[in-house]
Formats: sequence, structure tokens, C-alpha cells
Amino acid sequence: MNTYSSLLNLDQYVAIVTGGGNGIGAASCKLLAQHGASVVVADLKLDAAQKIVDEIKAQGFQAIAVECNVLNDDDLVRLVETTVNHYHKINILVNNAGGGGAGRESPEHLSVEQFARTFQLNVFSGWRLSQLCAPYMKQAGLGSIINISSMSSINKSPAISAYASSKAAINHMTANLAFDYGPEIRINAVGPGAIRTDALASVLTPEIEQRMLAHTPLQRLGEADDIAGAVLYFAAPISKWVSGQVLFVNGGGVQTLD
Repeated sequence: MNTYSSLLNLDQYVAIVTGGGNGIGAASCKLLAQHGASVVVADLKLDAAQKIVDEIKAQGFQAIAVECNVLNDDDLVRLVETTVNHYHKINILVNNAGGGGAGRESPEHLSVEQFARTFQLNVFSGWRLSQLCAPYMKQAGLGSIINISSMSSINKSPAISAYASSKAAINHMTANLAFDYGPEIRINAVGPGAIRTDALASVLTPEIEQRMLAHTPLQRLGEADDIAGAVLYFAAPISKWVSGQVLFVNGGGVQTLD
């Protein structure tokens, strides 16, 4: 194996990916597996996770599916236990599961409970799962945690205060946890711009796309594979001296509508 290949080699690594049944999570699962990792595809919908596992195995790689609601602490504990029982270690954690009412969070209609749930989903679950995985990563002698942030963490737009502030919290949490988890564990975040997922497809029109591309130098929207590439970078030895960082993957610009 040449030096370049070894920098992206994940043989002998075990990776957990939450929200792995579709979109960015699914693309990340497949790419990590293609580079040698044994992947645990965790998703709220077990059938969606199993579909990705079947695709990975059909290519000759290793993966298992685990049903997991990241809002349920028992599920998070079970996810880690299942991983260790099956693969005997953990090296990579991708905190991808998340959500919110982006563009639908007008404070006139958003309740405190809804605001809190967004933080529980996007921030608390990733913090907790990192806490659960960290001892096994330290035991293995190396680990990489990748949090999925968003361009909304630095953009300013209406009706997105809960989602955007939760993603901003992920950025700062990542930078601070780098001190807590080093030197064995690196922790970084990826901040996607507008990515062609099912969620975006539900609201995207040709007119909206053109408005998004007006401030995007690369003149296209992102694909899930674009974010998976950044996840691979942070997971692999090629980024062995990178921690506490946020990498924005956005075509060189912003895809806001103003």
C-alpha cells in the first residue's frame, strides 16, 4: 500500500454513524466502508438502516444495522454496547442524526418545548454519544468524532433560530471537547451548505435553486457524497493533526435566499 492510500485507510477501524439510513448519513456509511471501516448503521428506522447495510455487504464490506432513537438515552447506551459486543471496539463516531424546523421556526409559533427538543436532537444526543464512546476510543488508542453542523450555524436568516443556534452550539462544543478528549481522540465538525437530500427536495423549485446558486462560486448544490468526503477526511489518518475544527462544505459560498 502506498503512502497516500494508507492515509485514507480505515482497515481495522470501527465506525458508528447515526442517521445512517439516508442522505448524508448513508453516503458516509458507504464511503467509510469502502475505505475499510466496519460500519454500524444506526437509524430511527431499522429497515432504512438495514437497506444501507445490505448495499455495503453487497460490495464486500462489513456493516450491521442498529435501530436507535438518539433522543432515548437507553438507545444510545444500547448502540454503544451492541457495537462493542459485535466488533469489540470503537474508533469513529459520526454524529449525523439531527433535525429542526429550518425556515419554520417563527418565534410567534415556536414553543419552548419545540426549541428545547431541537437542542436535544442536535446537541445533547451527540454530546452524550461522544461521552459513551470516548472510553472505548481511548482504550483503542485512537478515535475520531465527527459532528455534523450546518452553514446555518454562521448564517443569519429568519424563522430558524432554534436550528441555527443548535448548530452554532455544535461548533463551539466541538472546539471545547477537543481539549477534553485529546490526545487520543480528535473531534471535528462538518458544516454542509445546501445538500440535495429528501428534505431539500421537498421544498426545492428551479427558482429557489437559482437564487441559492447566485452566491455559490461552484454553481451547483451539494450532494450527500460531498459531505461524506469531508467525513472521510476527518475519520482517516490523513487528518491526524486536525482537531477542534469546523470544515464548511458549501461550494465556496452561501445558499441563502436573500
